[in-house]
Amino acid sequence: MLQGIRIIEIEGLGPGPFAAMHLADLGADVITIHRKGSGSITADQSVLDRGKRSIALDLKEPDDLAVAKKLIDSADALIEGFRPGVMERLGLGPADCHATNPRLVYGRMTGWGQTGPRAETAGHDLNYIAQSGALWYASEPGSPPITPATLVGDIGGGALYLVIGILTGILNAQEIGQGTVVDAAIVDGSAHMMTLLMALRQAGGLAMERGHSLLDGPHWSRSYVCADGGYVSVQALEPQFYASFLDKLGLADDPEFAKQHDRTLWPKLTARLTDIFVREPRLHWDDLFAGSDACVAVVLSPEESARSAHMTARDVWHHTHGNLQASPAPRFDGFVEDIQPAPRRGEHTEEILSELNLPATPDPLTQQRRA
Repeated sequence: MLQGIRIIEIEGLGPGPFAAMHLADLGADVITIHRKGSGSITADQSVLDRGKRSIALDLKEPDDLAVAKKLIDSADALIEGFRPGVMERLGLGPADCHATNPRLVYGRMTGWGQTGPRAETAGHDLNYIAQSGALWYASEPGSPPITPATLVGDIGGGALYLVIGILTGILNAQEIGQGTVVDAAIVDGSAHMMTLLMALRQAGGLAMERGHSLLDGPHWSRSYVCADGGYVSVQALEPQFYASFLDKLGLADDPEFAKQHDRTLWPKLTARLTDIFVREPRLHWDDLFAGSDACVAVVLSPEESARSAHMTARDVWHHTHGNLQASPAPRFDGFVEDIQPAPRRGEHTEEILSELNLPATPDPLTQQRRA
C-alpha cells in the first residue's frame, strides 16, 4: 500500500522502531540507520526491524554524517526518538533537513514531547501514562495502579500516533509541496485516547473513583480465576448479551442477577461469580461459552493465542524466522500480508551506498561476518 514511500529511521528504542516497522509492513521502503559496531542498543535482527533495510553509520563521523544527510534528502519522512536538541546538535535537526529536502515529514517520537517542563527529562511508558491520566483506572479500588504491558503508552499513544502523523504529513506534502515536523508525544497520544472514556463520563458511565464505573465496577465486566489457575474475561455490557451470559450459567431466573445495573449489588454479584468460575477449569468455560453472544473469552498467553482456533483461522501469529510475531495489520482487500525477515545490522550498507552513487565502505562488523 505504501510502495514508493521512503522512510529513514534513526536507530532508537521502543515506539520509534515499532512505528517504522508498521510502515515497512505496509510496504514503505524503510531504511534504518543503525549504529556501527557491537555497542548498538538493539538486538541484531530484532523483529522490530522486519521488512527494513539496514545501513550502519556513525553519525559523529563527518563522512558517515554526510551519507545520512544524503539519505534523508532522498526520503519522504524521517523517524527519530532522541531527547529534544540531540538531532540539532548532530546537524540533522528539522531546519537542517528542510533546507535540502523541503518536502520531508520529520517525525519526532518522545515521551514528554518537544516542549513543556519535562521535555528534556528521562521517562518511560509508565511515567508518561501516569501523567496523561491513562494509568488512573489500571487497578482495583484501594490498590496502586498496576504496571500494564508497555502498549498503552509506547505503542498506542506513541508509535501509532507517529504513524498517523507521518502519513498525514506525507499526504499534505503531496498537496502543497512542503513537509512538516510531527511532534508525537506519548503523553499527548495516551491522553487523546482517553477521549473515549471522557465520552463515557459525559454520559454518566465513568466515575473518578476506580472500580465504580460502567466498565470497571460491574460483575459483568472483569476477569475471574478458574479452578486450574487460568482466567476468563467477561464483558457482557448490552442487555441481550448479559441475558445470554446469565442463561449459559443457569442464572436467568435469579432475581439479583436480573438487576444488571444495580450498583449496590455489584460487589455481592462479583463474589458470587468468583465462586462460580473457580469451580471449573478454564477449558470448561471456553467450551461452555463457545459460539455464544455472552461476551466471554478465556485469557490466553501469546503462545496459547497462536494455537487458538480463531487466531489460527485468521493466520495472525507466526513462528517466523525463529521468533513468535504477529502478521501485519490492518488487512487490505487484494493484498497478502507477509512477514519479511529482519536484516542483519548494516546488511544493506553497500547496496544503499551504491543507490546514492557513493563508494562502498562496508561496516567492519559486516566484513567480519563475511570472513
